[in-house]
Amino acid sequence: MPPKLSAQVRVFATGNGRKTDPVDAHSVAMAAFHNHGLLHVEVDDDLLVLGMLADRRDELGRARTQTVNRLHRLLLELLAGGPKKDLSAKQARELIVTVKPRDLPGKTRRRLAVELIGERESIDRKIKTGDKEIEALVLERDSTLMDLFGIAAASAVRLLVDVGDIHRFANRDRFASWNGTAPLDVSSGNQERHRLSRVGNRRINRTIYIMAINQLRHRTEGRAFYDRHRAGGMPSMMALRVLKRRLSNVIFARMLADQTRREARVATGPGGHSGNDSVSSAVDSHLGIDSSEKPHPGPASTKPRTGLPAAS
Repeated sequence: MPPKLSAQVRVFATGNGRKTDPVDAHSVAMAAFHNHGLLHVEVDDDLLVLGMLADRRDELGRARTQTVNRLHRLLLELLAGGPKKDLSAKQARELIVTVKPRDLPGKTRRRLAVELIGERESIDRKIKTGDKEIEALVLERDSTLMDLFGIAAASAVRLLVDVGDIHRFANRDRFASWNGTAPLDVSSGNQERHRLSRVGNRRINRTIYIMAINQLRHRTEGRAFYDRHRAGGMPSMMALRVLKRRLSNVIFARMLADQTRREARVATGPGGHSGNDSVSSAVDSHLGIDSSEKPHPGPASTKPRTGLPAAS
């Protein structure tokens, strides 16, 4: 139940308007009774398992970052000039062998550094094992998100878990508004301006940001798209925002095609046709899809959803 619907019932109800559990329950029931177009939530055991694995993967990633930072701080005190920032566990172990402090504080720092190197190696092994398990489950779910440039197993599982049923979004504009890539309109008078949105699902927004950065680091269509906007005089941060908005459309189209194909296969049963996936597996062909840059989607349409226009 969207909070805005139950809030409207509570505002227009008689009484003192206090927000209590009984009042909330009544407001939710009234809103659900009068809104027949709401999505019925169904528990998906596979997504629950993927959600637990995705949360565990995020926890391991944060633990690894903390371990790397603590190790780097100790090495700065042990080595003259300090080590490089992107030091691998193997390089750190080879480097710590050359350090032979004579004083007690130095020996203690070296011992703690060796322990942190062991912790990092253990975390790296757990992350590697977890990524393999997640990747197998994502492929078992017949998802092709990992075919998109810049989306690894951890990003794909986060998209599947947080999005759930992609059909709950009426169109790609509402999906962009939900993940925070749709810009906010801050126009005044005749001056039309948009700024970066700070609302929406921040985990999915971060996933799209990582995808955009990976696209910019390689010779991809995303990089060419970004360079075209920069050449037209657009600031770098605004060009990155526009790229994220376009990649949101790419992800929406891919998830929509995957789920439609999966539902068609389930409906036809074994031996049936899996349906036609009109979305190519090459991410470079997606960025040409026409997209709306409007900040917020308009009213939901009751017309049947049509396919996205082909890239020009």
